[in-house]
Amino acid sequence: MLLQQFYLSCLAHASYLVADEASGVAAVVDPQRDIEQYLAYAEEHHLRIAHVLLTHLHADFLAGHLELRDRVGARIYLGARASAEYVFTPLEDGDEIPLGQVRLRALATPGHTPESISIVVFDDTVSRDLPRAVLTGDTLFVGDVGRPDLRVALGWTAADLCGKAISQETVSTIGEQRRVNYALQPMSKADFVTLVTTDQPDAPPYFTYDAVLNSKEHPTLDETLAREVQPIPLDSVLALQQSGAQVLDTRDPPEFASAHLAGSVNVGLGGQYATWAGTVLRHDRPIVIVAVPGKEREAATRLGRIGFDQVVGYLQGGLQSLATRPDLSRTTERLGPDVAAARVSRGEATLLDVRAPGERGGKWIDGSLAIPLSQLEARIDEVPRDRALIVHCAGGYRSSVAASVLQREGFDKVTELAGGLAAWESAKLPVSVATS
Repeated sequence: MLLQQFYLSCLAHASYLVADEASGVAAVVDPQRDIEQYLAYAEEHHLRIAHVLLTHLHADFLAGHLELRDRVGARIYLGARASAEYVFTPLEDGDEIPLGQVRLRALATPGHTPESISIVVFDDTVSRDLPRAVLTGDTLFVGDVGRPDLRVALGWTAADLCGKAISQETVSTIGEQRRVNYALQPMSKADFVTLVTTDQPDAPPYFTYDAVLNSKEHPTLDETLAREVQPIPLDSVLALQQSGAQVLDTRDPPEFASAHLAGSVNVGLGGQYATWAGTVLRHDRPIVIVAVPGKEREAATRLGRIGFDQVVGYLQGGLQSLATRPDLSRTTERLGPDVAAARVSRGEATLLDVRAPGERGGKWIDGSLAIPLSQLEARIDEVPRDRALIVHCAGGYRSSVAASVLQREGFDKVTELAGGLAAWESAKLPVSVATS
C-alpha cells in the first residue's frame, strides 16, 4: 500500500493519494485544484489514478476532481447525500472501492456537512479486518472537529451540522485523539452541540461560494489560466478599474507601502494569500493582478484554488508602468513603534487593531479600536474618518491588507505600525494582558 499526504499550508489543506503498488491502481482524496503533484507522484511510482473522492463539498477551497476527471479519466465519488451537476458515483455507508489488495471503505460521518464521509483504508496484505488508516476530511481534525456552521447560508443551522483548536500536526491516531481532543471527551449531545457551536472564528465570505461551486460543472484550472495570465497595458487597467474591476497587488507589504497604484488592495503572496484575497475581494467582479514580474501565474493559480476565476489579466510591466504616471502612485507610511506611540499619546491618531478576537482577547494596546480584518468592510462606518489611523495586526501582513482596503474606501490618513504588536512589545511599550 502507498499512502501519501500532500499538505498545502497556506490553506491548511491536506489531500491524499492511496494506491496498491502491485496493481498500480490509485485514488486521490480531496485533491487541490492544481493537480500536477499527483500526476508526478503517479508517474514516479508507475500508477494509474482511476478514482477521485471528495469527503464532502468543501467550502475552503475548490477541489481538483474535475481536473483529474478530464486529465486522466478518474471516476468521481461523493457521499450519497451529495447533489452535484456532474456525474459521480454516490458512496453509501460501507460501500467499498477496490484498488487491488488495497480497499477504500466509505464511512458516513455527517456533521461538518450533511454529505460528509470519511475514507477507511484497508491493506489486505496485512489484515482484511483491521484498517490501516482513516481519512476524515473535515469531520475530525488533529485536536478538533469540523466546524458546523459553514452551510448556514444554504439553509442549515449550526445545531443541524455538527474548528477552532486545530493542531499544527497533520497526522495522529484515533486513540490519541480520544485521549486529548477536547471535542471527543465524554459529554451529552447537548453539551457537544454547545461546545462546537460557540466562539467559532469568522468564516471568509467565499466559503459558501466554494461549497456551491464544488457541486457545479465548471472550467478546469488549465482552461482558466490560459485566459487569465495575459498582460494588460496601464491605460486598459485604469479603464477596467473605472468600470468596477478590483486591482490586487500581490507584492510584499513593504514594497506595496513604498509605491502602489491608487485604489489597489494589497494581499501579499508571502502570507495566507488566497484566504485573505477571498475575504477582501468579491468573486463576482473582475480582478487585475499586480505582481513582481514572473509571479503572475502563481498569483492567478492560488486564486484559482479558491475558485476566484475572474482574473482578466495582470498589469503589464508591474509597478514600473507607473514611472511616467506619478499622479497614479500612492504610498503608505509605516511607523516604528516609538513614533506610533508618540502620535497616539499626543492625540494625533487612533490605533486600529485588525487582529482576530481571540488574539485581541489575550493581549492588546489600551485605547485601540478593535475591528477584525474579516469584519472591516462590514463595519467600515465604525472607523473614524476625521482623524489619522495607525493600523496594526500581529506582525504587519494583515495591517497592510487593512490599510489598503481603507485607502480604497476613501480614508486618506492611514498609516501602519511596522512590525505590528510584536514590534510594539519589543520596544517595551505598554500592553495589557488578560488574566485568567
